[in-house]
Amino acid sequence: MRGLRVVGAALVSVVVLCACGAGGGSEEASASPTASATPSASASPSPSPSPSPAESLVRMTRTGGFAGRTSSVLVKGDGSWTRLDGDAKPAGSGKLTPEELERLRSALAAADFAHLPRVSKSGTPVYDGFEYTIVHGGFEVVTADGSVPPALQDVLSALPPSEG
Repeated sequence: MRGLRVVGAALVSVVVLCACGAGGGSEEASASPTASATPSASASPSPSPSPSPAESLVRMTRTGGFAGRTSSVLVKGDGSWTRLDGDAKPAGSGKLTPEELERLRSALAAADFAHLPRVSKSGTPVYDGFEYTIVHGGFEVVTADGSVPPALQDVLSALPPSEG
């Protein structure tokens, strides 16, 4: 069952990425997680360059739970967001206030995605809990309820709700 969830999350991720690039006019830069940047020598996390309003700031896919649902939230650089259901169909949209967008940007910068483990599931398993895949700044991290690092907890709480 967990294998199906992972495959479902991967499919939703591919559909979301394809949908983001299918819009007219602007080309989005490819942010491959395998093309990771060399960590800098600085001790403090340095924020990623701010994406243009049309580019993706962060994408979070949540799978699992008692009902085994999948949903994704894509937030663009201008704070506009789209929620997708398990079939990658739009299920809601909105725009973060300037304060909410700043809170999300600060949480993303503090999380320091370049130094987070790619998979963080070392905590106590939460049966019927959720698994989260978060993509930001060319890095993808996967975690689950019971194992969410504190820095990612702040990111998750700053995102728009994954269900309407």
